[in-house]
Amino acid sequence: MALALYQPGLGYYANDRAKFGQMPQSGSDFVTAPELSPIFGQLLAVQLAEALARTGTDELWEFGAGTGALALQVLLALRAQGVPVRRYTIVDLSGTLRARQQETLAEFAGLVHWADALPAQFSGVVLGNEVLDAMPVQLLQRTQGRWHERGVVADGAGFAWQDRLTELRPPLEIEGAHDYLTEIHLQGDAFVRTLGERLQRGAAFFIDYGFGESEYYHPQRHMGTLVCHHLHQVDSDPLDKVGLKDITAHVNFTGTAVAAQDAGFDVLGYTTQAHFLINCGLQQKLEQLTLAQRAPALKLMLEHEMGELFKVIGLVKGVQAWEACGFAQGDRTHRL
Repeated sequence: MALALYQPGLGYYANDRAKFGQMPQSGSDFVTAPELSPIFGQLLAVQLAEALARTGTDELWEFGAGTGALALQVLLALRAQGVPVRRYTIVDLSGTLRARQQETLAEFAGLVHWADALPAQFSGVVLGNEVLDAMPVQLLQRTQGRWHERGVVADGAGFAWQDRLTELRPPLEIEGAHDYLTEIHLQGDAFVRTLGERLQRGAAFFIDYGFGESEYYHPQRHMGTLVCHHLHQVDSDPLDKVGLKDITAHVNFTGTAVAAQDAGFDVLGYTTQAHFLINCGLQQKLEQLTLAQRAPALKLMLEHEMGELFKVIGLVKGVQAWEACGFAQGDRTHRL
């Protein structure tokens, strides 16, 4: 998965295909919330402004900034609120996306900087929209009661699956004796721990699709969550069109929270994207939109669109946790 997504010159995020867009005619593969409506970044900025004030910091760090649309929305909104931001750093492994981000963010050229990795120590507020789902996972297959790690082997000119016995296990015991395919998120959890080790004072907010652990490893979810996106079509075969389509897995937010706490974070809250945006003022924003603008914005909160499947987790380190505005209603931390 790491090779298919990030190998220089070959991986999905290392080539110059469009990737982000609302229609397949553009050559894009999927749409993210900032491309649907600018109010996504405007509402997120409400929470970010509060976090900057509460942590006493003036730097923002964004992981996997895509087209730069979210960064632009956030920076415009914070400027309108009069919130001082000294530096906005984007950490992105994709050189082609970096060029697109620089074009999108030309207005903030003196404020925005790019980095390939985190410094040894830093302070600030971190955000990541659909970042954790793109971190490579390992596949575990239970066959006739025995656990295997599923890997990839060469098969002529293409690739094939091959399973081998492993000591690796999901974090929960899967009820039943039926065959079961799932994922574990060792790299994503390691990323969160590294973030916690290096962040001295600040907060972090991650928005992604996923579940808490008990729902993620439910006995009925026996086919796992790994899927691919290509020209706005979803399929479950990552061995086809390798490097030309996105490969992603849902996030185990319990694992994210545990890794964060192990690294010194406190959990500020965990809720659905719908609740988070409503808490940050979605209703008032919708009233200001035209009918044409309102339709895509509603997709951000509707249950059958992005509102329920997408979750937001907030983390804080180095300062006292507070009742963050984005989790005021509908907090589900107790379900992690």
